Amino acid sequence: MNILEFLAGINPVAASGAIVVLIGLWGILARPNLFKIAIAFTIMETGVNLIILSVGYIRGRTAPILDSAADAATASARMTDPVPQALVLTAIVIGLAVTALMLSYAVRLRAGGGASSIESYGEEKW
Repeated sequence: MNILEFLAGINPVAASGAIVVLIGLWGILARPNLFKIAIAFTIMETGVNLIILSVGYIRGRTAPILDSAADAATASARMTDPVPQALVLTAIVIGLAVTALMLSYAVRLRAGGGASSIESYGEEKW
């Protein structure tokens, strides 16, 4: 198998999702600012959602919508799986709540007289 065949077989949505996950992971590991870490976590979550959606997509199939009950058997054979789409929709809602919680913690730490850099909390113990 040559390189062109390998590149043709890559799912572009999954590849872009993996790149977005790596960008978010770099942002988490390389940035000391709590606000930037929260945003990088959200970026990484978006990449994971893209990967989950790309797993459920099958080329040549239609959206999981039934038009009428008469041709339900043939229509269900042409549909993609709706479960990954439902999981991503749920993950988006949960991710919004987690992002709001991370940002509220960062604001409270900053307002309490601390710094927004994670390095200033290095001596803290659990």
